[in-house]
Amino acid sequence: MSKSCKGLAMELVKCLSESDCVKVEKRSYRECAGEKSPSIASECVGLRETYFNCKRGQVDMRARIRGNKGY
Repeated sequence: MSKSCKGLAMELVKCLSESDCVKVEKRSYRECAGEKSPSIASECVGLRETYFNCKRGQVDMRARIRGNKGY
C-alpha cells in the first residue's frame, strides 16, 4: 500500500471496527466496507469514498500525467 492512502485506510478500518456491522453482526471489514448499510455511520461512508478516490487517483494515468486539478 502506498504511503499517501495509508492514513485513510487506517482511519477507515478504525471507523469500521467501531460500527455495528463489525461489532454486532460479526461481519468482515471487506463486507462492511463494500456495501451501503444503515449499520455503518455516515462518517465511515465518507472515509470509504475518499479512500477509494485516493486509490483510483494512483491508478489513473491520465490524472498522473496531467497533474491534479486545482492545485
